[in-house]
Amino acid sequence: MALTLAEASKLSNDFLLQGVVETIVKDSPVLKQLPFIEIWGTGLTYNQEKTLPGIDFYETGDTWAESTPTFDQKTANLKIMGGDADVDNFLKATRSNLQDLETAVVELKAKALRDKFEETFIYGSTTSDPKQFDGLIELIDTGSAGDQLIAAGASGATLTLSMLDQLIDAVKGGKPDVLLMSRRSRRKINALVRASGTMLETDRDKWGSFVQYWDGIAIGVNDWILDTHTVSDSVETATTGGDCSTIYAIQCGEGGLCGLTAPGHLTVENIGSLETKDATRTRIKWYCSLALFSAIKTAALIGVKD
Repeated sequence: MALTLAEASKLSNDFLLQGVVETIVKDSPVLKQLPFIEIWGTGLTYNQEKTLPGIDFYETGDTWAESTPTFDQKTANLKIMGGDADVDNFLKATRSNLQDLETAVVELKAKALRDKFEETFIYGSTTSDPKQFDGLIELIDTGSAGDQLIAAGASGATLTLSMLDQLIDAVKGGKPDVLLMSRRSRRKINALVRASGTMLETDRDKWGSFVQYWDGIAIGVNDWILDTHTVSDSVETATTGGDCSTIYAIQCGEGGLCGLTAPGHLTVENIGSLETKDATRTRIKWYCSLALFSAIKTAALIGVKD
């Protein structure tokens, strides 16, 4: 069973953990939507749906043709991410009259973990850094333009609402749950919609935050998506020197894009007093990864210009 990080934290009586999870999730469009599957062991080997078996009509007495589905076998290994937060005991004793220093430091560490996850969610690559998990840039098929990778133009092009519709249509078996983009791309969509004489639908999520929707799909901003790519006719080729960005369409769930986590999900450990300095340490750690169970559940629109 896959649970979002926020739902999993409800099963814990650790108020510090619940506070950390709320800090991470409430400002993250990814972690609000993405469910996580608990796995035992260091990783998960799964079959990614590639092509469906064929079906045909037959006359009486016809010879039936056999066909089977095809799969790509994938392996997603759990990766270790986290950090330690130290609080000086002298400062804690003398400067905590207005604000709990330990709570403030742990909260900032939690936000840093969220930022690192969101960055790796997009650009993570086990090829460039074996300590990371593969992000969308690796999970989405970037072999050629078309299908799940849509090029706005050979060297990029100004975003249009038709391009956005094409991106949504590339996700099969239901609409995407979220459109993930940079702030510049969101501003461009707002400008295009206003120019057409309408406005984007807006509603509050369960955290009380306003969320914009295009065609009933939540628009999420990821501050790590770059607006400085150069682009060929198929894939992003560099991260500097250009003016192109990418918009991702993602369908979350056990049949689409799903997070993987060790039992217990994110954990907060009170390490306690340190031996070499007068301070106490709290450790935030998470054994996690990503798995894309069907290639048609995600898509990317590359070469997006302002």
